Amino acid sequence: MVLFSTIFLGLLHLILCKNTYTSHFFFLNCAVKKTEINRSTNPPKSRELYQTMSEEKLSNPEDYGAGNIQVLEGLEAVRKRPAMYIGDVGIKGLHHLIWEVVDNSIDEALAGHCDTIRVTVNEDNSITVEDNGRGIPTDMHPKEKKSALEVVLTVLHAGGKFDKDTYKVSGGLHGVGVSCVNALSTDLKATVYRNGVITEQEFKIGAPQYPAREIGKTDKRGTTIHFKPDDSIFTITEFKYETIATRLREMAYLNSGIRIHLQDLREMEDGQPKSDEFFSEGGLVEFVQYLDETREKIIETPIYIESVNQEVPVQVAMNYNSSYTENVVSYVNTINTHEGGTHVTGFRRALTRTLKAYADKSGMLEKLKIEVSGDDFREGLTAVISVKVAEPQFEGQTKTKLGNSDVVGFVDSAVSEVLQAWLEEHPREAKTIVGKVILAAQARHAARKAREMVQRKNILGGGGLPGKLADCANSDPTVCELYLVEGDSAGGSAKQGRDRDFQAILPLKGKILNVEKAHEHKIYDNDEIKNILTALGVKFGTVNDDKELDLAGLRYHKIIIMTDADIDGSHIRTLILTLFFRYMRPLIERGYVYIALPPLYLLKKGKDERYCWTEEERKRLISEMAKEGKEDSVGIQRYKGLGEMNPEQLWSTTMDPNTRTLKQVTIDSAAEADHLFSMLMGDEVAPRRDFIEKNAKYAKIDS
Repeated sequence: MVLFSTIFLGLLHLILCKNTYTSHFFFLNCAVKKTEINRSTNPPKSRELYQTMSEEKLSNPEDYGAGNIQVLEGLEAVRKRPAMYIGDVGIKGLHHLIWEVVDNSIDEALAGHCDTIRVTVNEDNSITVEDNGRGIPTDMHPKEKKSALEVVLTVLHAGGKFDKDTYKVSGGLHGVGVSCVNALSTDLKATVYRNGVITEQEFKIGAPQYPAREIGKTDKRGTTIHFKPDDSIFTITEFKYETIATRLREMAYLNSGIRIHLQDLREMEDGQPKSDEFFSEGGLVEFVQYLDETREKIIETPIYIESVNQEVPVQVAMNYNSSYTENVVSYVNTINTHEGGTHVTGFRRALTRTLKAYADKSGMLEKLKIEVSGDDFREGLTAVISVKVAEPQFEGQTKTKLGNSDVVGFVDSAVSEVLQAWLEEHPREAKTIVGKVILAAQARHAARKAREMVQRKNILGGGGLPGKLADCANSDPTVCELYLVEGDSAGGSAKQGRDRDFQAILPLKGKILNVEKAHEHKIYDNDEIKNILTALGVKFGTVNDDKELDLAGLRYHKIIIMTDADIDGSHIRTLILTLFFRYMRPLIERGYVYIALPPLYLLKKGKDERYCWTEEERKRLISEMAKEGKEDSVGIQRYKGLGEMNPEQLWSTTMDPNTRTLKQVTIDSAAEADHLFSMLMGDEVAPRRDFIEKNAKYAKIDS
């Protein structure tokens, strides 16, 4: 049992972005980021923005004329400003290239012409995507006077998705298509199997190397795209298997009947390339079951809603569990809309109205002395919403929020009709749901009173900042940093070593409450959580939503979790991240949450002292420092606690913006993050045991 617990905590150590190994999990994508805040001064943001947007400095405004207007030809615009087309040039933008190609294959599947997709990560970190669809047309384009294949791969906004007779709905417009992938790849090769002929064409940095040419005959059909991202464009060029696997798993659930194969030739398992196959017959129902497999369900079988006899096909699967959080995942044409939109609005409106009407009719709310709100109907709810919209309108460049106003009515109507009938046909399950709603209302009322009590104490206490908080002198949130430090000893060193102008320190005593297992009102009884909330200056409750996080008073735009580099430190970091993910997710979504990376080793030989952050770095530096191969002449100190470093060491290695390395916490997939948090930190033991047994080989455990 002790060993099992040690392995579990070791896996937490692995998952939470330690830089001593390659992470095999991605639910929180911790991108390594060297912070660039100068210790003494902070350059004006307006100057940075100007220099970013304008690459030429004009000495005289009168020099600005027609000659300064640039016309970017072909795919040059994509290479000039890649982030405008794929979001960024980091880990997300890199994987976005795969999504653009896979989306084309999914569009073929949605049109009924494809049932198998294969994605391969090659040894050189290139990608191959193959499908058995109709194949990209290769005949001569009537307007462009060149192969349609070349047009699709070299002209922005070229493709069959603009023709509604070819594709009724499409997700492949989310960006600018495979031509963007071509522009941002050093090499791309397209092979098309169509009408009994094999046609190929190769490109380098978007430029065709020869016209599309026939290379043989075939009985198969489909398209194969092989590309290698340009490392002069991307800051990160290594694809993450788990990121790809999670996206493809979602695609399989959202498109039942499609078989998606993934293999990674960079990593071998039992002599074979690492691989997975994703296939779902149950679609969204199986998706909800997957998301809820680590929770105690109060309804055995998910409720499934489908409406196809209208302009906007709607699919919804939903279930209730014993947890205290809502988990609604939404998609439009298989694109994840993590900010929601009109389809989510329609679903929530129908859910609240239909359940409220049933609860009133049943008389179960008669003795309840408090008003039931929409939030109460969604506590413990897991739902997946998928709509197909012929001409989707998205808010923002990244397509994360649906804006079509008519979709509200379509989803509302579909959900209301089916849910009402289901409640009448399943009275026992309906009574269980209403009982859950009543408990949620009572808990919400208790939580509100607890919040008000905490906030009232803060006001009466004259500001109410925690006594342990060593605040900074600067009051600009965009500059200020808050370190959440494990233990009073490390907190003392951090207070002495920090830059008092913009760095604040809040020591935490022991492990905070595991909010995954606790009702909301319980978190306000935990002193450490109250200190975190008060120090941050945030509160719960806005005009529109009683549970929404109000960031108006946020005092720091960098919240840095700094814990020991051991098992307990990993557990504490996990508890803090669980709190942020469940109750303060906007802080993560806005990029305010970071993880500090203290060194693991200090190497000494005479006056030569060097710090190491990884095991590989330790071995390399020992070889460099040792003379005549005598490695035992190098002294090695393993840091297991932050308190082992004096203030100067802590500052120079972990807190100095000029030398430290921080990992920014971001969410790649809210659905996968929710699933993993509930599995790691929830009540269900069996899924956690399976996870440990499957991944124990990756854990780094100190002896």
